[in-house]
Order: sequence, then C-alpha cells, then structure tokens
Amino acid sequence: MTVLPLPRVPATATDRWRAPAPVDPGLLSRALDVAGRLANDAAEVITATTGRGVATGAVTKANPFDWVTDTDRTLERHTRRVLAAEFPDVPVVGEEYGADANAAGAPLRWVVDPVDGTANYVAGFPWCAYSLALVDADGPVVGVLADPSRAQIYAAARGRGVRANGTPVRIEPRTTAAGGLICAESPSQELLDAAAAHHAGIRVLGSSALAIAQVALGRATAAVLDRYHEWDVAGALCLAVEAGAVVVDRDGRADPLPADGLLVAAPGVADEVHGWWRRGSG
Repeated sequence: MTVLPLPRVPATATDRWRAPAPVDPGLLSRALDVAGRLANDAAEVITATTGRGVATGAVTKANPFDWVTDTDRTLERHTRRVLAAEFPDVPVVGEEYGADANAAGAPLRWVVDPVDGTANYVAGFPWCAYSLALVDADGPVVGVLADPSRAQIYAAARGRGVRANGTPVRIEPRTTAAGGLICAESPSQELLDAAAAHHAGIRVLGSSALAIAQVALGRATAAVLDRYHEWDVAGALCLAVEAGAVVVDRDGRADPLPADGLLVAAPGVADEVHGWWRRGSG
C-alpha cells in the first residue's frame, strides 16, 4: 500500500467556509510522505495482530467497552518518534499519550489515533483504522487513514484532493438521502425514525474515522457524530473536505473541524439530514 503524490484540484461550490490559509507546497508534500509511511507501518501491525484479544495486551479504561491495547501504545509511540525526528517543531496530540506541552498555541499540530475502533480490533471485527492529521488554525491540512481490513490507504492534503491507494476520489452531489446509507455512532431514536421514514439506512460500525471516510469515498451519503475527540475525526475530515463533502457543526454552520457534534454529507443532502439530526438532539 503506497501513497502517491496528490494532484491539485480547484475549489468547488461546496466550499462553504472562508478560504483556508495557503500551506507551503513543500510542507504538504513532506507531510503526506511521512504520514503515508506511518500509515503503511500501522496497517502492517494492525493486520498482523487484529483479533488476538488479550494477547495484544488489551485492557479496559473508563468502562468495559473502552479498550486500549499494546498496539495502540506501540503505534502511537512509533508515530511520535518519527514525527519528532521529521518535524521537530510541530507538537503532537494523541489518544494514548495526550498533547505535547506546546500543542495548544502552536500554528501546526499533528493529531493521531493509533487504532480508531479498538473494540472492533480486539474482537477481530474488520472495521478499525489508523488516523493521522496535520492541523492548523483553519482545520486539517493533511489527513491519512490506514484501513487495514480493506488493504487501503486514504490520503488527502489541502487543495490536492483525495486518493485511495493512489486512485483519485471525488464524491457526486445528491438531491436526496433516500436510498442511501448514513453512518452514525450513537444515533438517537428520532434520527433512526426519520431515516427509516425517508427510506435511508443507518449504519453503526464502531469507528468515527471510517464513518466519515465512507462519505468521502462515496459509499455513504452522510455521517452524523455526536461525541468524539479531535484525534477520532481530524484525518477523515480532511478526506471529506477534499472529496467535496459538506461539513457542518451541530447548528448547521460550515466548519472543517467541528468540536461538538458534526455532520458530513454529500452536497445536496446536508440540510435534509441535518434536520433529522437536530430533531433528535433538541
């Protein structure tokens, strides 16, 4: 699985927030290359160890369904070592080891989730991902996901589009959510009922990163997330924006990296699905 250079693509009518600041092309290329190598490393480790349960050092954290494994910790440590060597001035924020001391005010930061969907990984359910993003004040700059079960690396950079294993990806606008799939990690009953009434399907599969990625890849019409951390979604949101998806916060405001509830949708269905979502969240 090799990440190839991404072509530049023009802005589209789906760009609904202010234009982000330009990023040095050399930085983008270096970041894509390093993130792609790390994603390939992660894919190999996850593939070799998935489904081994307690053999992976799996223990629970906040509750019996909140898992952490040796793989989570090993991959994050490896990621931090490589990034510290390649980008010594850019702090890292990660799920397992928190934020570097200078991350809060830094102009750039790396955000990593070594295994998004750890409960699936422990059980051997083929739906987990490695996620890495470079983020600035305007949102994700680079996003790379490893999807080991499908032997895919998804990569995006600001203004350069999205590729899946080197193949360019661009979603098609839709006029209705009917007949499509909506990924949601904790859907309300109102959202489930509204989707069913409008002949759309809800899928809950246990990885926020892959839920958003399905929209970017054109497999789902929308993804709705109520609760998440930045490391869960930053990489996938870069994919979504560069693929042409609409990203809005809980109140329907365009935002490339919402902090408290988000909707990612194909152009033309965001308002429809947002109405269903808001009905369920009051």
